[in-house]
Amino acid sequence: MILDAQALVAAARMQTGLTDFGDPTMFDGLNRLIDSLNTEAKLTEAGSQRVGASITATLVNRLQVEDYLKSHPELLERPIEKPLFVFGLPRTGTTLAINLLTADPVRRRFMRWEAFATVPPAAPGALRADPRCHAEQERLDMSLKYVPHISAMHHEDADSSCECQFAMSPTFCSQVYDSQYHIPSYSDWFLNADYRPAFRYHKRLMQVLQSTNGGRWTFKNPWHPLYLDALTEVYPGAQLVMTHRDPADVVASACSLSTAVRRLFSDQVDPHAVADLKLRTFDLMIARQDAYRQKHGAHSIYDIQYAELTRDPMGVMKRLYAHFDEPLTAEAETAMQAMLDANPQGKHGKHEYSLADYGLTRAGIHAHFKDYTDRFGIPCKA
Repeated sequence: MILDAQALVAAARMQTGLTDFGDPTMFDGLNRLIDSLNTEAKLTEAGSQRVGASITATLVNRLQVEDYLKSHPELLERPIEKPLFVFGLPRTGTTLAINLLTADPVRRRFMRWEAFATVPPAAPGALRADPRCHAEQERLDMSLKYVPHISAMHHEDADSSCECQFAMSPTFCSQVYDSQYHIPSYSDWFLNADYRPAFRYHKRLMQVLQSTNGGRWTFKNPWHPLYLDALTEVYPGAQLVMTHRDPADVVASACSLSTAVRRLFSDQVDPHAVADLKLRTFDLMIARQDAYRQKHGAHSIYDIQYAELTRDPMGVMKRLYAHFDEPLTAEAETAMQAMLDANPQGKHGKHEYSLADYGLTRAGIHAHFKDYTDRFGIPCKA
């Protein structure tokens, strides 16, 4: 099945009766993505059908968001104050960190279901009671039966904190596509794209969602080091938090997850190609966050070690709150501890992975990332 960008756009317009996608820059990313999927991704017939349906659903959601904002333009005037963004190389504890932070009742998470069915925003106090939340949870529960290994690697519920890349995916400038499919020409474009339109759309979504259920926005997305300048141009008051972990564990885990996801769409997945892209991307992420610190100061990003986060999560949270000069209330501490108690490591199965599957070794990865691990004092196991 050959994917056709114009046909997908037409299908979304027909489903909704709407025509306006807003910022037209999205069409550049969409066309590049479709071309790369058709020529490089080696999708199965079923995989191609699923990809086409997913892209159409993304376009439908974007049309509906833009239509909602036409009726509620005042929402775009409402500020988003001091949002906090958690990021780091993938598999470095960003999920644990965001789950702790958003257990705090004053914080607002971007829920997974809201990424796919954004408007109208949920009624006040009904984020988890909304029928769209229940529908997404039913879909996730069904997928758990058929691909439980994905949940063991990275489990999400409908009300989980959704990665920001899913707030950027309707712009078609998002790392989600790079992870799910083998699309090297799209990857080359994406890694050097102008990310500001993606963050401007990200902000529009949050201005819609906060209109009925507010709170201090707290986000996570491992890939934010790729585009910190664009992030803080759109969100000038952003608080930035970066997690760090032994890169040998990071690379092995990230490659394992990406390989497993790609196999849902293609029966010709090359593990070595996955590893090559991960190393290239991680090198760029480290270089760009280095450049950001050089430009804005060493303390412009607050650092957390994965080893400390897993050993003493509450201690890490206390130090993080103190760093940003914000109170960690007794209510927040109790909620954070309850989250930890309810979600022990390995709750959804054990994630097994090996660097050897990707032609790599721990010693080789440690040598590759030595400058990074030395500068940040990241503990590494031989």
